[in-house]
Amino acid sequence: MSATAATAERFDNHWNYAEEVEVLTFDLNGETFALEAVIVQEILDLLPETAVPGSQPFVASVINFRGKVIPLADLRLAFGMEAAEATIDSRIIVIEIDLQGEQTLVGLRTDKVNEVTTLAKSASEAPPSVGMRWRADYINCLVKRGVEFIILPNLQAIFSSRHKAAGAVS
Repeated sequence: MSATAATAERFDNHWNYAEEVEVLTFDLNGETFALEAVIVQEILDLLPETAVPGSQPFVASVINFRGKVIPLADLRLAFGMEAAEATIDSRIIVIEIDLQGEQTLVGLRTDKVNEVTTLAKSASEAPPSVGMRWRADYINCLVKRGVEFIILPNLQAIFSSRHKAAGAVS
Protein backbone atom coordinates (compact mmCIF):
# COMPACT_ATOMS: atom_id res chain seq x y z
CA MET A 1 0.00 0.00 0.00
CA SER A 2 1.43 3.41 -0.94
CA ALA A 3 1.92 6.14 1.64
CA THR A 4 -0.87 8.15 0.00
CA ALA A 5 -3.28 5.19 0.17
CA ALA A 6 -2.31 4.56 3.81
CA THR A 7 -2.98 8.21 4.68
CA ALA A 8 -6.35 8.10 2.89
CA GLU A 9 -7.33 4.92 4.72
CA ARG A 10 -6.27 6.37 8.12
CA PHE A 11 -8.27 9.49 7.25
CA ASP A 12 -11.44 7.47 6.41
CA ASN A 13 -11.01 5.23 9.46
CA HIS A 14 -10.74 8.28 11.70
CA TRP A 15 -14.24 9.33 10.69
CA ASN A 16 -15.51 5.74 11.11
CA TYR A 17 -17.09 6.33 7.72
CA ALA A 18 -19.47 8.90 9.29
CA GLU A 19 -20.13 12.35 7.88
CA GLU A 20 -19.75 14.13 11.23
CA VAL A 21 -17.92 13.58 14.48
CA GLU A 22 -18.50 15.16 17.88
CA VAL A 23 -15.29 16.56 19.35
CA LEU A 24 -13.88 18.45 22.32
CA THR A 25 -11.70 21.36 21.18
CA PHE A 26 -8.74 22.69 23.12
CA ASP A 27 -5.79 25.02 22.64
CA LEU A 28 -2.07 24.30 22.65
CA ASN A 29 0.39 27.08 21.88
CA GLY A 30 -2.22 29.14 20.02
CA GLU A 31 -3.36 26.20 17.84
CA THR A 32 -6.79 24.58 18.12
CA PHE A 33 -6.85 20.79 18.49
CA ALA A 34 -9.79 18.41 18.85
CA LEU A 35 -10.36 14.94 20.31
CA GLU A 36 -13.33 12.72 19.64
CA ALA A 37 -15.74 13.36 22.51
CA VAL A 38 -16.35 9.63 23.03
CA ILE A 39 -12.79 9.09 24.35
CA VAL A 40 -12.97 11.99 26.83
CA GLN A 41 -13.59 10.78 30.38
CA GLU A 42 -13.31 14.03 32.29
CA ILE A 43 -11.89 17.56 32.24
CA LEU A 44 -9.92 18.45 35.36
CA ASP A 45 -8.35 21.52 36.87
CA LEU A 46 -4.61 21.07 37.24
CA LEU A 47 -3.61 18.47 39.83
CA PRO A 48 -0.39 17.82 41.73
CA GLU A 49 2.03 15.91 39.49
CA THR A 50 4.68 13.39 40.44
CA ALA A 51 7.75 13.32 38.21
CA VAL A 52 8.79 9.92 36.87
CA PRO A 53 12.61 9.71 36.74
CA GLY A 54 14.01 8.43 33.45
CA SER A 55 10.77 8.87 31.53
CA GLN A 56 10.38 10.60 28.18
CA PRO A 57 9.86 14.39 28.51
CA PHE A 58 6.55 14.00 26.64
CA VAL A 59 5.15 11.87 29.52
CA ALA A 60 7.37 12.89 32.41
CA SER A 61 4.85 12.74 35.25
CA VAL A 62 1.81 10.98 36.64
CA ILE A 63 -1.33 12.19 38.41
CA ASN A 64 -3.84 10.62 40.75
CA PHE A 65 -7.17 10.29 38.92
CA ARG A 66 -9.90 8.86 41.16
CA GLY A 67 -7.43 6.71 43.04
CA LYS A 68 -5.61 5.51 39.90
CA VAL A 69 -2.14 6.62 38.92
CA ILE A 70 -2.25 7.68 35.25
CA PRO A 71 0.39 9.18 32.95
CA LEU A 72 0.18 12.90 32.20
CA ALA A 73 1.20 13.69 28.62
CA ASP A 74 2.21 17.06 27.25
CA LEU A 75 1.25 17.09 23.56
CA ARG A 76 3.19 20.35 23.19
CA LEU A 77 6.39 18.36 23.57
CA ALA A 78 5.21 15.57 21.26
CA PHE A 79 4.64 18.19 18.56
CA GLY A 80 8.01 19.85 19.23
CA MET A 81 6.55 22.98 20.85
CA GLU A 82 8.10 24.67 23.84
CA ALA A 83 6.85 23.66 27.28
CA ALA A 84 4.72 26.37 28.89
CA GLU A 85 3.85 27.49 32.36
CA ALA A 86 0.33 26.70 33.53
CA THR A 87 -2.22 29.50 33.46
CA ILE A 88 -5.63 30.00 35.04
CA ASP A 89 -7.14 28.43 31.87
CA SER A 90 -4.92 25.31 31.86
CA ARG A 91 -6.77 22.01 32.18
CA ILE A 92 -6.15 18.27 32.03
CA ILE A 93 -8.29 16.20 29.67
CA VAL A 94 -8.50 12.58 30.80
CA ILE A 95 -8.99 10.25 27.85
CA GLU A 96 -9.30 6.51 27.44
CA ILE A 97 -7.54 5.08 24.40
CA ASP A 98 -6.52 1.66 23.19
CA LEU A 99 -2.76 1.29 23.52
CA GLN A 100 -1.38 -2.07 22.43
CA GLY A 101 -4.76 -3.74 22.87
CA GLU A 102 -5.36 -2.36 26.36
CA GLN A 103 -7.79 0.43 27.31
CA THR A 104 -5.56 3.02 28.97
CA LEU A 105 -6.37 6.23 30.83
CA VAL A 106 -4.09 9.16 29.97
CA GLY A 107 -4.17 12.77 31.08
CA LEU A 108 -3.43 15.43 28.45
CA ARG A 109 -2.21 18.83 29.60
CA THR A 110 -3.87 21.68 27.65
CA ASP A 111 -3.63 25.46 27.63
CA LYS A 112 -7.41 25.85 27.50
CA VAL A 113 -10.47 23.68 26.86
CA ASN A 114 -12.93 25.36 24.50
CA GLU A 115 -16.12 23.49 23.58
CA VAL A 116 -17.81 20.33 22.45
CA THR A 117 -18.79 20.76 18.81
CA THR A 118 -19.53 18.77 15.68
CA LEU A 119 -17.09 18.72 12.79
CA ALA A 120 -18.03 17.70 9.25
CA LYS A 121 -15.98 15.26 7.23
CA SER A 122 -16.63 17.43 4.15
CA ALA A 123 -14.64 20.27 5.79
CA SER A 124 -11.66 18.04 6.55
CA GLU A 125 -8.57 17.06 4.67
CA ALA A 126 -5.55 14.89 5.24
CA PRO A 127 -2.47 16.78 6.46
CA PRO A 128 -0.22 18.02 3.66
CA SER A 129 2.89 15.93 3.09
CA VAL A 130 5.01 19.03 2.47
CA GLY A 131 5.44 22.16 4.53
CA MET A 132 4.15 20.80 7.85
CA ARG A 133 6.07 21.77 10.94
CA TRP A 134 4.90 18.57 12.63
CA ARG A 135 5.15 14.93 11.67
CA ALA A 136 2.28 14.21 9.25
CA ASP A 137 1.64 10.82 10.89
CA TYR A 138 0.89 12.64 14.19
CA ILE A 139 -2.14 14.30 12.56
CA ASN A 140 -5.27 12.44 11.44
CA CYS A 141 -6.70 15.41 9.61
CA LEU A 142 -7.23 19.16 9.53
CA VAL A 143 -10.77 20.54 9.63
CA LYS A 144 -11.48 24.01 8.29
CA ARG A 145 -13.86 26.03 10.44
CA GLY A 146 -14.27 29.63 9.39
CA VAL A 147 -10.77 31.00 8.87
CA GLU A 148 -9.03 28.54 11.20
CA PHE A 149 -7.97 24.92 11.00
CA ILE A 150 -8.67 22.47 13.79
CA ILE A 151 -6.06 19.75 14.16
CA LEU A 152 -7.20 16.22 15.01
CA PRO A 153 -4.10 14.49 16.40
CA ASN A 154 -3.36 10.83 15.77
CA LEU A 155 -2.98 9.72 19.39
CA GLN A 156 -2.22 6.13 18.37
CA ALA A 157 0.81 7.26 16.35
CA ILE A 158 1.96 9.71 19.02
CA PHE A 159 1.77 7.25 21.90
CA SER A 160 3.01 4.19 20.02
CA SER A 161 6.06 5.98 18.59
CA ARG A 162 6.86 7.45 21.99
CA HIS A 163 6.40 4.02 23.57
CA LYS A 164 8.77 2.44 21.03
CA ALA A 165 11.33 5.21 21.60
CA ALA A 166 11.12 4.66 25.36
CA GLY A 167 11.51 0.92 24.90
CA ALA A 168 14.55 1.39 22.67
CA VAL A 169 16.35 3.36 25.38
CA SER A 170 16.00 0.78 28.13
